Amino acid sequence: MVLNVLIIIAAFLAMEFMAWFTHKYIMHGGMWHFHKDHHDHSNESFFEKNDIFFLIFALPSWLGIMFGAMNGFDFKFYIGIGILLYGIAYFMVHDVVIHQRFKWFSKSENWYVKGIKRAHKIHHKHINKVDSENFGMLIVPFHYFKEKSSNQQNVLINS
Repeated sequence: MVLNVLIIIAAFLAMEFMAWFTHKYIMHGGMWHFHKDHHDHSNESFFEKNDIFFLIFALPSWLGIMFGAMNGFDFKFYIGIGILLYGIAYFMVHDVVIHQRFKWFSKSENWYVKGIKRAHKIHHKHINKVDSENFGMLIVPFHYFKEKSSNQQNVLINS
């Protein structure tokens, strides 16, 4: 039981690195065509081409859960669960809290939420595939969590 929980936690944490790597080198690289509308907001639809990445990341989770269950709930099952939990966390932070695609948590004074929003805002200030920074989602540089002056903070969060 403890080993299974550790596998889930390890898979969850590894996904932050995978998300960073994929975002920096694949989404802002060869698959920019699908990620571009997430930056330039030229698409007025609820859905974006960028949403294809949800399916891409869901595939290893589904396969791990399925093959792990078929093999007596071995380690693959728990890796798939870790990936699934990361996907849920990513969705909640990125699509719900930051981009407000769903208006479930529209106002938060939480220091972590403010820091994540600041880092993501800096990432989105570039509408092209180069010069961006802060490719991670749940782990960002510490300086984004430090309080800014109220004027500077309003510019970062509301612009």
